[in-house]
Amino acid sequence: MPRKLPSFLAIFAIIVAAIGVWTVSSFNSLVSLEENVDNSFAKIETQFQRRLDLIPNVVNTVEGVADFEQETLQNVVAARSAWAAAGTANEKIGAANGFESALSRLLVTVEAYPELKATEAFRDLIVELEGTENRIAFSRNEYNDAATNYNKSVRLFPRNLIANLFSFEKEKLLFEAAAGADVVPVVDFGGNQ
Repeated sequence: MPRKLPSFLAIFAIIVAAIGVWTVSSFNSLVSLEENVDNSFAKIETQFQRRLDLIPNVVNTVEGVADFEQETLQNVVAARSAWAAAGTANEKIGAANGFESALSRLLVTVEAYPELKATEAFRDLIVELEGTENRIAFSRNEYNDAATNYNKSVRLFPRNLIANLFSFEKEKLLFEAAAGADVVPVVDFGGNQ
């Protein structure tokens, strides 16, 4: 009988060690996934900041057209301010969607002003803005991939036990198309169609 006790203790020690190794490995994996999400979001923030830095130039150029819709410009400026005031990633995602909606309305409204579209300064700004938008789209896709991997990892069993034990965030929000993005904007040139 005394021989069974040491073998039982050895087996118990091996099981405890295996659980410990798995716990550390799972924890480190979750930390890596979370850092990938944070890094991807930081890349988006960099591109958003670039876009926000371009907006005052766009607004100033557009304001040069005397009868341009002031409400449209005010919406863009307000949306830019909302991004700057957003603190958390979730607030920034919401602010980014609002900003894109306001910017889209601005660009659609510009269509009614051929004299504005003809200015070299405006054309250059739009080219820069389009390049930035492409970089934002790429960064968003990267972020969504990283967030999806993280979300799966914190939800799938048994790693979800470690995620709950160490209070990892339950879910990272994904960037999605803004509401109404599937509707083609109407461009009305005052009935001159």
